[in-house]
Order: sequence, then structure tokens, then C-alpha cells
Amino acid sequence: MDRPGLTRRGLFAGGAVAAGALAATGGYLAAGRDARPAPGPAPAAEPFHGPHQAGVATPPQSHAVFLGLTLRPGTDRAALGRLMRLLTDDARRLTEGRPGLADAQPELADPPARLTVTFGFGPGLFTAGGLDHERPLTTLPAFKGDALEEKWSGGDLLIQLCADDPVTLAHALRLVAKDARAFATVRWTQRGFRRPTSSQPAGHTQRNLMGQLDGTVQPADLDASVWISDGPSWLRGGTLMVLRRIRMDLEKWDEADEAAKDFAIGRKITDGAPLTGGAEHDDPDLDAVDRFGFPVIDDAAHIRLARAADPALRMLRRGYNYDDGLSASGVVDSGLLFACYQADVARQFTPVQRRLADADLLNLWTTATGSAVFALPPGCGADGWVGEGLLG
Repeated sequence: MDRPGLTRRGLFAGGAVAAGALAATGGYLAAGRDARPAPGPAPAAEPFHGPHQAGVATPPQSHAVFLGLTLRPGTDRAALGRLMRLLTDDARRLTEGRPGLADAQPELADPPARLTVTFGFGPGLFTAGGLDHERPLTTLPAFKGDALEEKWSGGDLLIQLCADDPVTLAHALRLVAKDARAFATVRWTQRGFRRPTSSQPAGHTQRNLMGQLDGTVQPADLDASVWISDGPSWLRGGTLMVLRRIRMDLEKWDEADEAAKDFAIGRKITDGAPLTGGAEHDDPDLDAVDRFGFPVIDDAAHIRLARAADPALRMLRRGYNYDDGLSASGVVDSGLLFACYQADVARQFTPVQRRLADADLLNLWTTATGSAVFALPPGCGADGWVGEGLLG
């Protein structure tokens, strides 16, 4: 006999209690607007040089690859400097639509298709370089319900590549992986996708594979919430990134009725409007109660727990769907690559994640299977290289 589907009534009766005991996600699945959307046609190339690295506040491209590397033994500070000079040079060329220095397929570099290449330093890089005193990162605490797998977690060096053309992206990935081969081994490769602007105009909130509008609330002031202005001098103009891999149980999600889905999220799945009424981008009324005196937006609803009351504590979200194919029985392995950027992980990411881990109703359908944290240095000028302030 088939299992009965989940309903709003069932969630209301036991949702908050049950969610606290169920697997927690890396969450935020319906909580933020797409990062810095830009109306109109997209440019052919995104600027590589500047005070901040591209690929953070850049309007998200259609395809992404997150590459996590483990440094080889003996890769010291001097070697790291050589590696980052090499990577920066090829990234500069590729994002401008020019071939890399030793590019065996130079014709694939054009068009650049808004390619961005973004670098992040994991905890192990600081140790390898004898730079633990400069390390801004702390290990994330364990969160209830995480089912983290080593093959999707950690990493000494991150290379995030995003582009609107999968051929451009594949070519760039191969080239930077060759650059790093003598210095590091591949720890994980995670590929993601979003709807392109040919399917959905820029600035419209994307839907994830659960059908939710994913990205309605973003920080308005990136200088206050994303870019680092104090702390180590080498990091000023940079940011801190958390990457979480969130598996979705879409078979179980299919069993829930629309009211149950709305109830768990705190928004209408059809248009993203809060359950207290209005339109997608209207603020939810978290004090509203129904005619029985119960909160309209449940205490365990996702948008309530993911909300940061102080705008300066909001994170910039840049999520990508992943789909790793079908099992022999036809069940998909899908989910979300949730990337967030903030000036202070302990003040911005960790408190929200703890709330979600403890009670989020979406934990019924989602599980975090990967987690990593990186420091993203500031950008560089035409004569510089990324990480020069730390490794130079």
C-alpha cells in the first residue's frame, strides 16, 4: 500500500516537534532574492579586475562548477604564490575570451559567456603556508541532522567557475585543473545549474527543484554584510563563503499536498507570497494569527527561522541546482548547492543554521551532505594576482 501523502493538517499537528528530531538541512531553500540581478541583456564578459573578486555579487550565470582541492605535501607559501599567479593569469585571460597560457584548445575560449573564476582559501591552506596567524576561518560547528560525506566536504582551495555556456565552462575547468595539478589533487567537483535568461528574464527569482521560488530576501548593503572592511589587511575587500550540498527527497516531497508545502515554507509555492498575504517581496507579518489564535506563519516555518531581523546580518545567497542522475529504479539524486557569502560566518551563518537545524519543517525533505568554508581574498588589478596580500 502506498504511503499517505503529507498534509498541512498533519504538519500543523506535529510539525514543529517532529522537525526538531528530523534531519536538518543546510537550509535557506526559499529565503533570498537572486544576487544583484541586472535587467537587460547580459554582457559578453564580466570584468575580472576590481576591488572584489567577480562571481560573488555578479548576477548569477546559468552554469557553475565548484572545485575543491587538497594541497599536495610540501606545497608551502612560496609554492602557493606560484600557483595563485598561474591561476590568476589564466583566469584573467579566460574571462576576457582569450586562450590560457598553454591552451591546447584556444578556439574554446571565445565566447567568454560571462565566465567568472573565483578563488577561496580553506583552513588547510593557511597551515600549509605557515599562515595560521592570518587565518580568519573557524571550523563550523556540528549541526543537528547533518549527514556530511567527506567526498563533498572540506577543501584547502576552492575554485568557483560560473558561465552562461557549458562549453566555455568545461574548457575553463579543464585548464585551471591542469594549472593546479602539480600543487594539489581534486577533492570534489560539484556542478550546478539555473534557468538561463533565455528562459527567465534576469532579476526574476529562480525556482529550485522542489518548485520553490528560491531567493527572495538578499542584503541591500553589501558593504555592511558581505565585504570585509576590518580584520586582516590582506582580506579587506574579500568575503567569507560557506558552501552546503543539500540533498532533496523529491519522492517524499511529491507526496505532500500544496497546503503542506506552503505551511512548511511560510510562503505560497505558486507565487512566493508570504502566507500573511501580498506579493513575493512583501515582508511577512510574523505576528499574524488565524481565527483560532494560531500563527499564520508557523513557528517552525522556513522563512521565520531563516530570517535575519538585522539587514546587516543577511547573507548573500547564490544557489545552484544539482542533478546527479537516476538510480536503477528511476529515483533522482537531486538537490541544491547553496553558496552564501558574508563578512562574519559566526555572526551571520551559524545562528541561522542552528535555528534551521533544530526545527525547520523543510528538514522533513532535505539533508545536508556536504559542507565547506573558505576565505575569498579581494580582487586584484591588471598587474596583480589574487591572494597577493597574503602570499606575496
